[in-house]
Amino acid sequence: MIPTLKAGTRALALVMAGAAAAGATLLAPTVATAATTDSTQAVAVTDVLRPGKSLKAGQYIRSKNGVYTFVMQADGNAVLIKGRTALWSTATNRKGSVLVMQADGNLVVVYGRTKVWASNTSGSTGAALAVQNDNNLVIYNTRGKAVWYKNMVIGTLGSNRVLQPYQLMISLNRIYRLDMQSDGNLVLTKNKTILWSSKTGGHPGAFAVMQADGNLVVYSAKKVALWHSSTARKGSVLVLQNDGNAVIVYGRTPVWSTNTAGR
Repeated sequence: MIPTLKAGTRALALVMAGAAAAGATLLAPTVATAATTDSTQAVAVTDVLRPGKSLKAGQYIRSKNGVYTFVMQADGNAVLIKGRTALWSTATNRKGSVLVMQADGNLVVVYGRTKVWASNTSGSTGAALAVQNDNNLVIYNTRGKAVWYKNMVIGTLGSNRVLQPYQLMISLNRIYRLDMQSDGNLVLTKNKTILWSSKTGGHPGAFAVMQADGNLVVYSAKKVALWHSSTARKGSVLVLQNDGNAVIVYGRTPVWSTNTAGR
């Protein structure tokens, strides 16, 4: 939504400030650092959340080595922590929310009847979530194949969501991927063939933000805007479609795309 790079930088400041205040910065929560205490109730002494099981406020699962804990906080944010340091979160801040490993394989955060976050892995019936000793969160299907991990976004990058270096989006059909590369380039590929890029390579540590103002922006590690989509529709989201087109959608209206459908 920001027509200039300067405006983009101001918008990022607002995004980051709001996210930090809520403890909801995706994959790098700055305030969501709640550690388990004597009053924290474990669902089970396990590293796995099995189909049909859930985590309510204060409940957690933990890696076998005891180093990493995935806890459902009272503020509605599900957070992976090491000690008192937050490593990843669902960036959901609806007090009273519950994390559910659905029988259909979808991991969701639910507030009442409203789904506020999902891994988008339905169709993997019987899948379970594991907290691993290497600090990863992974959903495995019944054949032991990973269908999702914490650095993966499937289908849709929502408002206020971030792609950090080494993180990626993949289409629901698993054919196309949008990588935030370590060199700072945001790249759309099919079978390693490049279909589109932001042309922002040469900026190690850069990251992409689907801002609440509707603008998709690639920022340098120092938070200087390097590229933006020039879209101005508050609440828009980025969708990586099964036809290979990455599209920013406002409601049902496309407002920007990579123009890579069918490639």
